[in-house]
Amino acid sequence: MKSDLFDVSVTVVVPAMNEAANLPHVFATLPAWIDEVILVDGNSTDDTVAVARALRPGLRVVTQTRKGKGNALVEGFAEATGDVIVMIDADGSTDGREIASFVTALVEGADFAKGSRYAPGGGSDDISPLRSLGNRALTSITNLLYGTRYTDLCYGYNAFWTRHLGALALDCDGFEIETLMNVRAARAGLAISEVPSHERSRIHGTSNLHAVRDGLRVLRTILRERARRTAAPVAARREPAAA
Repeated sequence: MKSDLFDVSVTVVVPAMNEAANLPHVFATLPAWIDEVILVDGNSTDDTVAVARALRPGLRVVTQTRKGKGNALVEGFAEATGDVIVMIDADGSTDGREIASFVTALVEGADFAKGSRYAPGGGSDDISPLRSLGNRALTSITNLLYGTRYTDLCYGYNAFWTRHLGALALDCDGFEIETLMNVRAARAGLAISEVPSHERSRIHGTSNLHAVRDGLRVLRTILRERARRTAAPVAARREPAAA
């Protein structure tokens, strides 16, 4: 099935654990033309799955087999059937109404569309001064090592053509998944477009993000990937961006 707005099918992957109170707000922002929504449930102890199914008839639920946001996304991506995959958060921080901007960037020629809170038109209601400083430092290191021009490295709103999953070869379990995607997209030679995005504050509950711990994991990911000598397969590096 193709969306009414774009001549491509779009899958939205939402990793969630104990987000029942936030899902009504999140799902209310999803465009009607989305073809498929996959909720990856991290073995929630609240009504996350029941609420999601009530809100979104036809929702697909994947029960996570391990722990961590990275693992949840990897498992959700593997089940996606759309031409395009969009990843959003279940805490209300990412606005589903921005999905059209991400898909537009892909349809217009990008292989990978990454959200940026620091690009003109972007912003954040949530990021602390410490996290912002760390993110900017990690972004600068990445740009230096990989020749990229990113403005925002550690942000979880991204979209890409499903056919590039092989080039990304995602294999981590934690919050560093966002950095790994950005780095491997660059190493694979994918055409990358930054999309301005405004991050909202979490609506209910508390975040599992730990600035120092997760910042160090991101740094290790950046350095480990730089040390890798095996390049992505040539066939996976650049493909036409049109569906």
